[in-house]
Amino acid sequence: MQVRIYQPARNAMQSGNGNTRQWVLQFVSPVKREADPLMGWTTSDNMRTQVLLKFDTKEEAIAYAQREGYAYTVEEPAPRRLQVKAYADNFRYDRVGRWTH
Repeated sequence: MQVRIYQPARNAMQSGNGNTRQWVLQFVSPVKREADPLMGWTTSDNMRTQVLLKFDTKEEAIAYAQREGYAYTVEEPAPRRLQVKAYADNFRYDRVGRWTH
């Protein structure tokens, strides 16, 4: 069974880092998901695809995957780029474009 270990990204609606510190182990289905003929929803026969295991560290998740005999891939999180901005920059003299209400 193939598993994926990653650290979830923050939601676009969040300003903080809530629920992004833990590592998640997610089972990857070898079979492509199909559309249900009656409702049109995507379905799968594999119930493990619905299971998410959360760990405090990446090493704990890797140790669990090795102990259970799962083949795993680790996806490192992308580094976060901060853009430092100040409210006073809106009123700079050399600002490109006019500031209006």
